[in-house]
This record gives sequence, structure tokens and C-alpha cells, in this order.
Amino acid sequence: MKNILIFLQQYVNLICFLLLQVISIQLLTTSSKTHETFFADISNEFTGSINSRYSGLKSYFSLYETNRLLAEENSKLRNALSANFQLPPTTVINTIDTTLKDSTSLFRKYTYLPAEVVSNSFSQQNNYLMLERGAKQGIRKGMAVVSATGIVGVVVETTENFSKVMSLLHRNSRVSAMLKKDHTTGSVEWDGADPSYLILKNITRSTKIVKGDTVLTSNYSANFPSNLMIGTISEVALDPASNYYVLKVKTSTNFYNIQFANAIDNIRYNEQTELENSTKSQ
Repeated sequence: MKNILIFLQQYVNLICFLLLQVISIQLLTTSSKTHETFFADISNEFTGSINSRYSGLKSYFSLYETNRLLAEENSKLRNALSANFQLPPTTVINTIDTTLKDSTSLFRKYTYLPAEVVSNSFSQQNNYLMLERGAKQGIRKGMAVVSATGIVGVVVETTENFSKVMSLLHRNSRVSAMLKKDHTTGSVEWDGADPSYLILKNITRSTKIVKGDTVLTSNYSANFPSNLMIGTISEVALDPASNYYVLKVKTSTNFYNIQFANAIDNIRYNEQTELENSTKSQ
């Protein structure tokens, strides 16, 4: 209380001056329409500026929720794509589970499951992501993971509520890929250097390659549906030790800021991989 009295004693003249100024302005605005309009304009401009800044700040902090809702909407749209459905083979119609069919007699092959990315590395030789969605929410080992702009990796481990994803930025990652323009297939991997670039191998020299060519997932992957975006060719070089190109691919996925992703459930994944593994063992 003593400090307050000392403060008032020291600044009493200034406080009185400010109060008189406020009273004068109030009297001036009420007695003159011109001054009332002038001060109203200033007040509105000041208030509008404050509201604009507040709105911008509020929008910034609501980006997370906006991204989450967009990821869910994106999953719904992906699940509705015709590429997720296939015509049943006529010789095995009697064995098709009707719960997987839609009104056009197509049955679903792929299902997209949205998930939040809770951790992500990109500066190591072997990088992983963590999704806050696990076995209890339908995630299992082997599922492909994609972002809104391109492929991300493959699920390698799951717990009840979390799943670990081997990123494309992993030295053991291999994804079957193809050129969009002619469906020439190869394999995409990472050389451990720049997180923004992958290497496309096994493309023969007879293939016409130009910078900017689009690289997609091929039909030969059990994890990824075909025609998903991987990236674009940024550099073209020949491997002197073979008859193949070594192509540098700019990734369409930005691995520096992934917040949401979709795990893709291939209904026939186990059947396909079991047959592939039995063939290899022979």
C-alpha cells in the first residue's frame, strides 16, 4: 500500500493530465459531429487492427486441428477411389465375402486408415516414424504408409496403440517403382545422403529419360497400391559398371514436416506375401 501511495505521489501530475485529456476528448466528441466522426474512425481502425491480429493468431494455433480434419477427409476420399476395388474373378464368385462388396459388385482391396505422426527422424542412416495408431485400431506389420503428397514407408512394428514405420529414408528400404510415361519398372531406395532425394535403379539405358519425369509405385508391390506418387527425376546418370541408369528422384513427400499420414490395408497382403515367400524357398 505504501508503494502505491509513493507511486501516486510521484506521478500525480501526469495522472491528472491524462484524466483531463480523456475528459476533454469525451466532451469534444459529444459536442461536435465532426470530431465524433474523426475519433470514431480512429477507434474503428485501431479495433479492426487488433481484431485482425487476434484472428491471425487464432488461425495459427488452429492449424493443427485444421490439418487433422483435412487428413481425415483425405482418408475418406481415398477410401472412395475406384482403384481400391476390383472385379471378382468369375470362377470364385461363390467364395467372395459379400461384406467387402459395394453396390457395383466390386470388392474392396485397399482401405486407408488415418493416423497422427508423433515422432519422425530424417537425419540418420536408418530413419523411422511413429504413428499414434496401433493394432487395436487396425494397423499391422507390412502396411504401406502415405502422406497427402506421396509415399512415406512401411509399418515394421506395432503395439496396441502405436506403430513404427520404416521410412523411405532407411538404408534397407526398397520400393518397386515405375516411370509414369511408359511404366518402365525399377526400384527406389535411399543412399543415406539428402532426405529430399531417393535413387531409382534398374532402369535400362534403352529407356528415354528426361528431368522432370514422374515416378510412381508399380503394380509389383504387395504393400503399396500402384500409381502412388513417389517423386520426379532430378538428375540422370549412367552406371559405368552396368547397363542401367542411376536416377536421382526428388521426393514428393516432405519428410521434414509430416504431421499426418494414412496406413493402407491391402486385404490380400498376407495371401500374396505367403505365396511369394513359398516360391522363393523352392
